[in-house]
Amino acid sequence: MSSDRTDAESKVSGNQANIPAKIRRELGIDDGDQLRWHVEDDGSVRVRVVRQETGTFAEFEGYEGAEATDVTADHDAWGVDE
Repeated sequence: MSSDRTDAESKVSGNQANIPAKIRRELGIDDGDQLRWHVEDDGSVRVRVVRQETGTFAEFEGYEGAEATDVTADHDAWGVDE
């Protein structure tokens, strides 16, 4: 990508700005991704896309706690069931 071209524009609303669809597609930005912003010494802005982690626990919604547990009685120091 050339640094002297305008790829797209967006407006700021309150304290938020939209990322134009063309930019999202070109950079592969997806829901849940984060943007890291860095202001350069010359006043230009560099943005890095930090991808959302996916894997074993990506869909984990937690444990509702239907059963009471006592971790000190039910597990040893390494979390192994006794």
